[in-house]
Amino acid sequence: METVKSTSTLSKTSLWIGWIISGLCILFLLFDAIMKIIKEEHSIKGSVQLGWPEHSIQGIGIVLLICTILYLIPRTSILGAVLLTGYLGGAIAIMIRAEQQLYFALVFGLLVWLGLYLRDKKLHVILPLRKED
Repeated sequence: METVKSTSTLSKTSLWIGWIISGLCILFLLFDAIMKIIKEEHSIKGSVQLGWPEHSIQGIGIVLLICTILYLIPRTSILGAVLLTGYLGGAIAIMIRAEQQLYFALVFGLLVWLGLYLRDKKLHVILPLRKED
């Protein structure tokens, strides 16, 4: 298996900002997942208004919890970000279908990747945003 090598290192500022952005995303996603899992009244009501059958909301919360935990763990964070991208893509599709604003899910998906990009130098090799001299 080929290892990813990079001569660049991440600055402490980049790491801190990345973890702050990721941490805020993680806190929100965990809150949303737990509210769905425990069937909190407001969460259920909002989901039903968007067209989700009430019996499926707890399962959606479990999926979101698993994706968020994978994103939180450094070793599986890229997998978690990919899965969260799919989850948030579904949220965007639901918002379009319900004729609601989709910006929150879109911006949230970008923040998930920005936070990870700032804290994981492997992504700089896979997705270089600038050419190194």
